[in-house]
Amino acid sequence: MNNMKKTLSTLCLAFLFLGMAHAQQRQTDIFKTKSGKEIKFTCIKHATFQIEYDGRYFYVDPVTTLKPQTDYTIMPRANYIFITHEHADHFDRMALTQLVTTNTIVFTNYNVSQQYRNARVLQNGDSIVIADDVTLKAVPAYNYSAGRTQYHPKGRDNGYILTIDGFRIYVAGDTEDIPEMADIHDIDIAFLPCNQPYTMTVEQLAKAAKTIKPKVLFPYHYNDTPVNKAKLLLGGTGIDVRIRNYQ
Repeated sequence: MNNMKKTLSTLCLAFLFLGMAHAQQRQTDIFKTKSGKEIKFTCIKHATFQIEYDGRYFYVDPVTTLKPQTDYTIMPRANYIFITHEHADHFDRMALTQLVTTNTIVFTNYNVSQQYRNARVLQNGDSIVIADDVTLKAVPAYNYSAGRTQYHPKGRDNGYILTIDGFRIYVAGDTEDIPEMADIHDIDIAFLPCNQPYTMTVEQLAKAAKTIKPKVLFPYHYNDTPVNKAKLLLGGTGIDVRIRNYQ
């Protein structure tokens, strides 16, 4: 019995240290909101990241799948979750099971709501005040190039503009450099995807960034695309391009 207890204790410690090691490997960027509060962005992977602000946690497109496998039970539960569309690298029931509480609000496009009923649907152009200091707007995200429109048809998927205490975050979702980006202004941080043929080439990403003019750009959803090239293409624009582990 004593040996079994020792074995269980050893296993528990091993899992604890493993969880801590994964947490330490994650990259976090810290900014200040309009009123001087900290807002933290933690890269999880691919199209998934966590925002921490004023004791609240926001998750974008959380998935357990893709490498590295992610266990959200070792992370803080979500106050809000934003899902851009129904593809498996953006919508994952297991991740929601691990993150959702009775108070969590999940925002999605229509198609995800047909598979996950406990969600609030936003269509392109919809805006909502979700807290005194938090607003959310759904914006278009789609492919327009010949031979690509089947991946993300116009009008189906969402990008999001999330404003937290005056700090404006643009999450593009899976999209190309669409004309509607010309209407997106005053962005502090932009997350733009970069993996041809499903989203943008590096050149399209640079063009989109020059249109939106965010203060900070995080290329994400980039798989094996050489996104470091974006730094060269955006040299002299004043845009701070930060490469994180969003393969």
